[in-house]
Amino acid sequence: MRENAPGLPRAAARLLDTALDRTVAPGFTALGLAVRRRLPGWPADPAVGGLAGRHVAVTGATSGLGRRTALDLAALGATVHLVVRDTERGERVAAQVAAAVGRPDAARVWRCDVSDLDSVRTFAGRFAAADLPLRGLVHNAGALPAERTESPQGHELTLALHVLGPVLMTELLLPVLEQDAGRVVLVTSGGMYTQPLPVDDPEYTTGTYSGSVAYARSKRGQVELLPVLTERWAPRGVTVHATHPGWARTPGLDASLPTFSKALRPVLRSDAAGSDTTVWTVATEPAPEPGRLWHDRRPRPTSVLPSTRTTRSDRVRYWTGVAGALDLRP
Repeated sequence: MRENAPGLPRAAARLLDTALDRTVAPGFTALGLAVRRRLPGWPADPAVGGLAGRHVAVTGATSGLGRRTALDLAALGATVHLVVRDTERGERVAAQVAAAVGRPDAARVWRCDVSDLDSVRTFAGRFAAADLPLRGLVHNAGALPAERTESPQGHELTLALHVLGPVLMTELLLPVLEQDAGRVVLVTSGGMYTQPLPVDDPEYTTGTYSGSVAYARSKRGQVELLPVLTERWAPRGVTVHATHPGWARTPGLDASLPTFSKALRPVLRSDAAGSDTTVWTVATEPAPEPGRLWHDRRPRPTSVLPSTRTTRSDRVRYWTGVAGALDLRP
C-alpha cells in the first residue's frame, strides 16, 4: 500500500504538485511521479479486473509506451487490440501480452498505418464489422521525422499521424465506441508547450523544417482540438482526453532524440511510469473529466507561455482545416 507524505496538508500538496509541473524538469522526470504518488489526494489505482470483458484498442503498440499500455490494460482484464503497421512485430507483442496475463486471447493484432487515411478507413471498416464494443481507443502511434515527409495523401507526416489519422479513426469507430461509453485518449507530449497552434501553416510548408518542431506543433494541435472533439462526440456518449507521459525512456526517444535521451537517462521515467496516466484514464471509475489534458493523474493547463495560447477563432480555423482534409462536416 502506498504511504502518503505524513502530515502534509492537501493544500500544500497541491502547491507542491503545481510547482513540479511548472518547473518542468522535476515534474516530467521519474522524480515527479515518485513524489506525487506520496502526496495526499493521489487518485486511487483502477480496480483489479476493472476492465474484464471489455475491449481497448491501442495504436503504435509494438514498442515503448504503446506496448506497455497494452500490457497494463490487459493486466486489468481487457482484451487489447494492437493497431500496428508491422503485424509480425505486433504478433510478438500479442504473445508477450497473452503470456504475461495468462489469457491466450488477451491481445489481437490489426494492421493500420495511422498516417495513411486509406489504411485508417480499411482498418476501421474491418473493426466496425466485428462489432466489438470499445471501452477505449488509445491514440499512441507517433513519429519524429528527421526531414519533412508526406503521407500517401500528401499531408505532412506528423500532422497526418498525430491529428488527421486519429480524428478520422475515431469518427469511423463511433458506432462501437458508443456501445461502451468509450474513452478516447490522445497520447500527447510535454513538447507541445513550446509551440503555438500552427494555424497559418499546419502542413509546415514554409521555413526550415525541424522534426522536433513539427512533432510539437502536431501535439499542440491534439490538445487544442479537445474542446471541439468533446462537443462533437459527447452526443454519442464518447469522451476524449489527452495525456502526456512526461519524459520516459523509450526506443523512439533513443532513436529520435539521442542526445536528450543520453543526457537525461538517469532521471527518465520507465515505460510503465510513462503509460500510467493513460491506463488510469481508460480504466478508472468514474471517468475523468473529458476535454482535459492529464499528467500524473491530474488535469494540467494546455499552455504556460503567453506565446502559445490559442484563441477560439484560431482553434476554429485549425479544426476547419482538419475537417476539410477528412471530408467531415466541421
